[in-house]
Amino acid sequence: MEALDFITILIILAAFFLLVNVKVLKLPSTIGLMIMALCLSLFIIFGEIIFRTLKELANNLMTEFDFSKVLFQVMLSFLLFAGALELDLRKLGEEKWVIFILATAGVLISTFVVGYSMYFILPYAGVHIELINCLLFGALISPTDPIAVLAMIKKSVVSKSLEAQIAGESLFNDGIGVVVFLTILHIATAGASSHVTPGSVAMLFGQEVIGGIGLGAIFGYLGLKLLMIIENEYTEIEVLVTLSMVLGGASIAEMLHVSGPLAMVTMGLFVGNKGRSAELEKAAGEYVYKFWHLMDEAMNAILFILIGMQIIVINWSMDYILAAVIAIVVVLMGRVISVGFPVTIYRLKSAIPKYTIRILTWSGLRGGISVALALSLYEFAKEGKMIPETVDLIIVMTYCVVLFSIVIQGLTVKKLFALAAKSEKN
Repeated sequence: MEALDFITILIILAAFFLLVNVKVLKLPSTIGLMIMALCLSLFIIFGEIIFRTLKELANNLMTEFDFSKVLFQVMLSFLLFAGALELDLRKLGEEKWVIFILATAGVLISTFVVGYSMYFILPYAGVHIELINCLLFGALISPTDPIAVLAMIKKSVVSKSLEAQIAGESLFNDGIGVVVFLTILHIATAGASSHVTPGSVAMLFGQEVIGGIGLGAIFGYLGLKLLMIIENEYTEIEVLVTLSMVLGGASIAEMLHVSGPLAMVTMGLFVGNKGRSAELEKAAGEYVYKFWHLMDEAMNAILFILIGMQIIVINWSMDYILAAVIAIVVVLMGRVISVGFPVTIYRLKSAIPKYTIRILTWSGLRGGISVALALSLYEFAKEGKMIPETVDLIIVMTYCVVLFSIVIQGLTVKKLFALAAKSEKN
């Protein structure tokens, strides 16, 4: 099947599912789309006898489609830039230390808590996996998904400071999480002949993080200057300028081996109009924000349909499912510790609302980024750098954690938001 045919099918499904969700289910779009895509996938799997041709077509679609490559090179760049445009820079500045701690120390704490916990617990379930691969799973599952989180908080009632913390952490810990994952993956696949030293790991980490933020700052500054020169007279040129920033920035980030996600978030913060001076607020016209809002909604819809459809190609077994149940509990435990420890320390010098730890824990949704990182391991299994069964196990655990996160946590977190809002009023 040609790429254009595949894109056409996705857009048709996205439009249909969004319509059904708005008119019938009336759920948050992320959750509604995920549930409908899962139902479609299960219908295809269990209807194999009657719809054998349909299952073969679905299998071909999902196996031919390089989910991780398209997500990282195209979709993630668009979604992160669009998400960063919506952030209030002033509020983000007020909460910068909380966000910084959660996005850095929080991700590292979660990675090691989840990794070591899985390493010691899984043998009791009859599953054996090397420590480095457990840490790899901890790294890919620790960052919260900005797409899922931003879609959730847009329609929730939370304080501006807490909203900034949740949104800011999800955008930045995504970039940090990808860097941690790539660093551990480098160690896991380097081979016995390669010399991996703490210095080389620190160099790789610094190159990705500092390089990504630096590249984003350069592109963001130049793009902002161009938008100010145009002065809202030609809206189509403004849109093309922002498109060029995102596509060009993503390509150069890949060439230079720096963090594309961090570059996209930095660019979005430069161009965004919330919490800026009057002159900078008007740099990009209203049509630019409408365009990126449309891109955000469309990409979001396609992304979660793809996540739901991944169930068709995953290798399931009872051992893997049991490991996945353990992973759900361990990941939640890791989230409590990675959020609770930094927030408790920060609370010693600044006042933080009562429900902050509970909200940050339960609103830490996982999504497409974790799934894409897990699926990217297939390539290393094909090259003989990872054991195929280990990759299958990591993918099943990741998928089940993401499914629980989006459906169960996503459906119930609104009640926690309401409880927190009521507590603040009292």
